[in-house]
Amino acid sequence: MFKVTEKAAEQIRRSIAEGNIEESMALRVAAKKNDDGSLSYGMGFDAKGPEDFIIESEGVEIIIAPIHKPMLMGTILDFADTEEGEEQVFIFLNPNDANYNPNAEDEHSDS
Repeated sequence: MFKVTEKAAEQIRRSIAEGNIEESMALRVAAKKNDDGSLSYGMGFDAKGPEDFIIESEGVEIIIAPIHKPMLMGTILDFADTEEGEEQVFIFLNPNDANYNPNAEDEHSDS
């Protein structure tokens, strides 16, 4: 389905605490297919809707709207340093993405 690594879950929990996010909200993840077949992603804290898929991974709840589910199936959400080591970013390891590099999972995943 959709998994979150321990490192990403820690960052999500930190964002919830620092942002004073309401307990009834969860992290909504969305995907949009680009012309070249790659995917663009969006994330933000939101209320759960009646049609949404709710996934719990590493102790955090993820919301996915039905329209985005096919594009996000099999995705792993990780959190890692960029190559320059100056900033940290969320990384989507998604086999549905034309730009997916299976070797990136070994570099970023710690679960």
